[in-house]
Amino acid sequence: MKLAMVTGAGKAEVVDADRPQAGPRDVLVRMRACGICGSDAFYIAIGGIPPRQGRMPLGHEPAGEVVEVGSGVSGLAVGDHVVINPMAAASGIIGNGGAGGALGDYLLVENAVRGTSLEVIPDHIPWEVAALNEPMAVARHGVNRCKPEPSDKVVVFGAGPIGLGATLAFKSVGVSHVVVADLVPSRLEKALRIGADAVINSAEEDVVRRLIELHGEGQSVFPGKAGTDIYLDAAGAPAVVNTALAAAKKGATLAIVGVHKEPVPVEFVNVMSNEISIVGCMGYPDEIFEVTDDLVAQWQKYALIVSHTIPFENLGEALELAGTPGAADKVVVTFR
Repeated sequence: MKLAMVTGAGKAEVVDADRPQAGPRDVLVRMRACGICGSDAFYIAIGGIPPRQGRMPLGHEPAGEVVEVGSGVSGLAVGDHVVINPMAAASGIIGNGGAGGALGDYLLVENAVRGTSLEVIPDHIPWEVAALNEPMAVARHGVNRCKPEPSDKVVVFGAGPIGLGATLAFKSVGVSHVVVADLVPSRLEKALRIGADAVINSAEEDVVRRLIELHGEGQSVFPGKAGTDIYLDAAGAPAVVNTALAAAKKGATLAIVGVHKEPVPVEFVNVMSNEISIVGCMGYPDEIFEVTDDLVAQWQKYALIVSHTIPFENLGEALELAGTPGAADKVVVTFR
């Protein structure tokens, strides 16, 4: 079989590898699609992460078809379409320093338990949409950390895959009004198509003033605050944190799901006096299959998140496209 591997700092190759053999408690999955994550470019740049630095399999957003089922596995059959939990692998996180990677022809799911390590999806869901299950779980965890109520008014900063996934998640749990802010008009158009109630072009509009127009004025120790209850940063930009805290009313929540690559100064007198909650969001402790039902139910909306599908034979093109800022929204690699 072929497998994408980090082979050194700044270097990724498709190499020959042995096709895994399923043991009594394992399932072998033929890969059909795998999304490219921003972290993949990071792993390539640094040459992988321990314990497999210099020789690390890539790919942690998998969807595929079951081709072998161990004798001790129940609830799964050859031919099932499945999404996979990269965090549940016994030999380390799939595509994140573990022994296996989903950017290859086959993936061994060790100690396979339906609902824990993988889940079956209907056959009519396109593979590229199924491959969104893992990043959409990241988005759903960010939303869950905010503990939203139906009456809440929300703004999501960043209309990339995680921001759009969070928008869908907020609406799925019944939030009354969700605004999406971004710099790119095409992304804002996509946000409206998936169900955002309003959008803000932060390159052209005063975000705080626009939020006050949309959500009313909020109670605060300081004047000029918006009535927005939840601010979700899916952009990872310092300006987002500054804008959110400038707008935040008393008791508002700021959730950080975007990756910040540099420290961000925070004016804590404002945070303290307005009792603003700042919460971090990492991974998907419980959400990997919580999101699956919604992905299946609204797959046409989720499909809008995918901007490019590229065959595995052209993996280099997919990695370059995904690693070029502004060139793509979500790139998914597909397999024959």
